[in-house]
Amino acid sequence: MPAKSKAQQKAAGAALAAKRGETSRSKLKGASRSMVKSMSEKQLEEFASTKRKGKPERVAKSK
Repeated sequence: MPAKSKAQQKAAGAALAAKRGETSRSKLKGASRSMVKSMSEKQLEEFASTKRKGKPERVAKSK
């Protein structure tokens, strides 16, 4: 499942780095903190590797 925005892609990259031990989990905030707990490394790789071209910076929350 690809990321729908640049913000999701960045958060997934931060969570992936923490999951691999490259950065500290305590430095994570917001979405990346919950992503590292709830997603597998493979899922995070898919989100983080999404192409950014044509993606909005943020996606509005749906009701």
